[in-house]
Amino acid sequence: MSPDRREHPPAARTAVVTGANRGLGRGLALGLAASGVSVGVLGRRRDALEAVAREIRDAGGRAAVATADVRSYEATLAAVTQVEATLGGIDLLVNNAGVVDPAEVPVWEAEPDDWWDVVETDLRGPFHCVRAVVPGMLRRGGGRVIDLNSGAGARDRETYSAYCAAKAGLFRIGGSLHLAGYDRGLRSFELSPNVVETDMTHGMPMHDDRTEWTPVETVVALAVAVARGELDAWSGCFLRAGTDTPESLAAAAAELAGDAKAQVPAPFRRLVVHPYGPADPIR
Repeated sequence: MSPDRREHPPAARTAVVTGANRGLGRGLALGLAASGVSVGVLGRRRDALEAVAREIRDAGGRAAVATADVRSYEATLAAVTQVEATLGGIDLLVNNAGVVDPAEVPVWEAEPDDWWDVVETDLRGPFHCVRAVVPGMLRRGGGRVIDLNSGAGARDRETYSAYCAAKAGLFRIGGSLHLAGYDRGLRSFELSPNVVETDMTHGMPMHDDRTEWTPVETVVALAVAVARGELDAWSGCFLRAGTDTPESLAAAAAELAGDAKAQVPAPFRRLVVHPYGPADPIR
């Protein structure tokens, strides 16, 4: 059994980023590589992934390319095995690959196959990655998992029901990782990029009139801080780019837990059902 790494798991040396061929995934892969992390780029389009890997190598970093549709566990496991054969054991998993409902409609008007495709990609896909990567992390003493989540998973919306359901499910996967793996050196984080300008967000009617976008750099800054172990106090919690910074989170952890490295207590930044008052029996 791996040793207890409760104090401070080592900083990440090797990451795998899903959906790394474009948009936010590409930005995260490049940003992590620039911070000194070796990066496996995983996605469905090898030509685009090769271009990202070239950018990393041209800048002096290490990269590996693996193709997979994360909806398939067998393909995901094969891709992870390929990355580890090239770069070594993965100690940071970034679950970025995702899609959104193709139509902005209430749940009773959603096409069933389209609805399920979103859930399979956005929830089953991250589970497959966790299942493929985390056992190796634990054998080596721990690691970190970042789920690209959303505020949409923490509140009700009239539309995008599949996306919201999947993101709410991610909260539960992340919480399970935290509770079951913390004493073995595992840390998990639900990271919202807020609203980054990508092909996906441009395809959402709700953003048609948007003029302000969250810079990718702010998302990368949080991911790099997680990779370095600077935000371990927030394991099991929700982080939001454009609102949070590594500095603000360190200050908040010190205030909430008495120490910037101590665990932020529940229920702060967790997805919970709030009681209606002191007499509520669910308390």
